[in-house]
Amino acid sequence: MTARLNSAQPYALGLFRIVVGLLFLCHGAAKLFGVLGGADGQGGTVSAGTWPFWYSAVIELVGGTLVLLGLGTRAAAFIASGSMAYAYFKVHQPEALWPMENSGEAAAMFCWAFLLLIFTGSGAFGLDQLFAKRSKREQRASHQTPVTA
Repeated sequence: MTARLNSAQPYALGLFRIVVGLLFLCHGAAKLFGVLGGADGQGGTVSAGTWPFWYSAVIELVGGTLVLLGLGTRAAAFIASGSMAYAYFKVHQPEALWPMENSGEAAAMFCWAFLLLIFTGSGAFGLDQLFAKRSKREQRASHQTPVTA
């Protein structure tokens, strides 16, 4: 049983990455474009250049897209995790100590989810994996000596 679960680990991690990336990019799209209820739940958007909300929305949109695709996963997850740590400690935590009290649950969960992806990488289904396989094939092909008759 354990061997089967271990063999499925890259696929579970890939699906985890896809879901987390999709949810994160939805937050950014809502804030920037007013979709999915918008920044205020009524279709509103954040004003361009406002600190920290507009910048966090850009990080959410771009970082979420990169994580969803599995492209530069570790770097995108590093920036996204830091962004969510900042959001939690500077925006939510001053309101109250616990995430249940300060509406910081999403920021805390995203922070820890992205921290995990920094250390695990993209898992299966990511463009990182596709490019790594292609690069290995090209390296093997370039090291092979052609046979002449």
